[in-house]
Amino acid sequence: MKVLISVDIEGVAGVFQPEQTRSGNAEYERARVLMTHEANAAIAGAFDGGASAVLVNDSHGGYRNLLPDLLDERALAVMGKPRYLGMMAGVDDGVNAVCLIGYHARSKARGILSHTINSFAFARVFFNAQELGEAGLYGALAGEFGVPVRMASGDDAFIEETRPLFPSAVFVQTKRATGQASGISLSPAQSCSAIRAGVATALTQREPVSPFVLQGVIAVRVQTQTPALAGLFCQWPTLQRLAGDEIAFEAATVQAAVRMLNCLSAMSSMLR
Repeated sequence: MKVLISVDIEGVAGVFQPEQTRSGNAEYERARVLMTHEANAAIAGAFDGGASAVLVNDSHGGYRNLLPDLLDERALAVMGKPRYLGMMAGVDDGVNAVCLIGYHARSKARGILSHTINSFAFARVFFNAQELGEAGLYGALAGEFGVPVRMASGDDAFIEETRPLFPSAVFVQTKRATGQASGISLSPAQSCSAIRAGVATALTQREPVSPFVLQGVIAVRVQTQTPALAGLFCQWPTLQRLAGDEIAFEAATVQAAVRMLNCLSAMSSMLR
């Protein structure tokens, strides 16, 4: 069994403030150590649960946050950008199961550091009229490759919105949100212990786990953070302007839709 572990930072125990997610300061340097420890806990849990190989996808920001010299040497690290499959890079490499570590709630939700892909660019993202955050978007991308999400960790708001998408997955709550940048967290040691156990349990479940699959052409609707961004994005000829701050497009596959969103995210830097 080959397992892909996708690791973000906002859902990691002890991470609450934006500074902890942005490079160039001591708070971030400490947070990336916590992120690496949770990745290692998931790796250990995967091997406990019978994995024969593990890929660890660094899935935050510039995709170069995990500390390679601290990573469990049994795993292979997927790092750096650009990459076509983003937070799910590696899922096309014969993977049988996906685990989401340190994930967060979608934009406009009550969760800690909640956002969807790019907090400057996107307010809300809908695939076929269903609002999705990063877990849903990339879980659907994994589903397109026939791979189910078996386990996920993050705060209570993340779990509440995500459980309906992956009803057979094992969820581990690392903290409870009390605000956008506040909450009540497990200790790093407690969180790592729970993650390791959660991954092992998820991979040894006997019941079949179905992938999250979106059928047919994907109708994408995006509410942007400002009308200026909607105007910028509609420089792309195939995009349609629905309202001052809303755009739409269609994609033949989830992969194509996610790649377009990541292109728009990159474009948004022109207005920063």
